[in-house]
Amino acid sequence: MSRIYNFSAGPSVLPEPVLLQARDELLEWRNSGMSVLEMSHRGRHFSIIAEELESDLRGLLGIPKNYKVLFLQGGATAQFSFIPQNILHDKTRACYVNTGAWSEKAIKEAHNYCEVVISASSENTKFTRIPEVSSWVLDSEAAYLHYTANETIHGVEFPEVPSSNGLTLVSDMSSNILSRSCDVSAHGLIYAGTQKNMGPAGVTVVIVREDLVGKANNTIPPVFDYAEQAKNNSLLNTPPTYNWYLVGLVLKWLIEQGGIEAIERHNITKSKLLYQAIDQSTLYHNPVDISCRSRMNIPFILADETLDKPFLAAAEANGLCELKGHRSVGGMRASIYNAMPEAGVLALIDFMAEFERTH
Repeated sequence: MSRIYNFSAGPSVLPEPVLLQARDELLEWRNSGMSVLEMSHRGRHFSIIAEELESDLRGLLGIPKNYKVLFLQGGATAQFSFIPQNILHDKTRACYVNTGAWSEKAIKEAHNYCEVVISASSENTKFTRIPEVSSWVLDSEAAYLHYTANETIHGVEFPEVPSSNGLTLVSDMSSNILSRSCDVSAHGLIYAGTQKNMGPAGVTVVIVREDLVGKANNTIPPVFDYAEQAKNNSLLNTPPTYNWYLVGLVLKWLIEQGGIEAIERHNITKSKLLYQAIDQSTLYHNPVDISCRSRMNIPFILADETLDKPFLAAAEANGLCELKGHRSVGGMRASIYNAMPEAGVLALIDFMAEFERTH
């Protein structure tokens, strides 16, 4: 068997030890006599998986005790609707920062539930930078301030948690959660799909401060109500049990790597290597301001776009796959999440240099 280097933006590369353990435990989990796929979500065996899942996530992120951790479905996209329905309370406005495609999607959906205040936008720079926080317009009467921590399409990442001037801070961390240190207590709510840094698609993590729970509007279905899900330990409906199990394996793998501090060093090294190769090239270009370049998703453009197809074909022939940029921006994109080994980044750099030399 020959495995490729998978640079997909998501679903994305998983740690090989996790895949091997899942293979070995497919027929039987921990002498239970059954596969995780067969377990009742309310049985004692799955209860262990669920308890370890939450405990490990709390430990890795340092989640304070006054935060609920929910494991839901629908992806971050569903949360674009559920967040305003759950935490607007008696407010009618919410602030949003627009830094790219995923911010725009969240903003569009929020318009269905409240008045949206665009506190800042980098649309005029084609989403290649993050507006200076000092320039943000914050409405003191808004229910919350929403930002997208990392934009997978445009390759823009907040280098630090922004100041919210007292507003409840809400963050979509789908593509950089667990990749770097994060002050959970600075946020009222963090949400993330798992299909980039945490496991396979199918699970959405919501970390929400307790005081924000229990005031959802009266039209929201119970399955989407944070209070109802918290009361039922995210088991109000039957969850995708095997996906929970796989996310749990990824968390244990992260712990074995040394936790968040170690994986952040790993990610800094990988991204620096690739950005350096791009910046020193005359064929490749990254348009994002150096102050907010993403460590996770690195877009780059070839000086001659007629070389795009030959580049992708040659890369795939060399085991470097899923490098095509998003259709809305074109070019290339290398997603180098936690599970991407440094060897994969070095292989890409070597290929890029050889392609440039021969073209």
